[in-house]
Amino acid sequence: MCDYSTMAIKRAGNAQGLSPVALRRKRARDKAAAMTPKRKKRKAENQAYGQRSDSDIHHEPSGALRRTSIAYNRATHTRGEVNKTA
Repeated sequence: MCDYSTMAIKRAGNAQGLSPVALRRKRARDKAAAMTPKRKKRKAENQAYGQRSDSDIHHEPSGALRRTSIAYNRATHTRGEVNKTA
């Protein structure tokens, strides 16, 4: 039986149920990652390419852009494309 009283409370904008301190740190890390030159360049490319709600833009290892289904682009772990850091 699960003791729900010890689980983190999920609030709007906090789907992982992080503590306030952890949430602040995560948001700072996410923003720092989003503001790197590489991410800024990719965001500009995506905007110029034209993002749509029915597909994602996939960045190939060669640097080329390819429009793919949302499901394909977000299921990278099933193809071994996720870098594991431990």
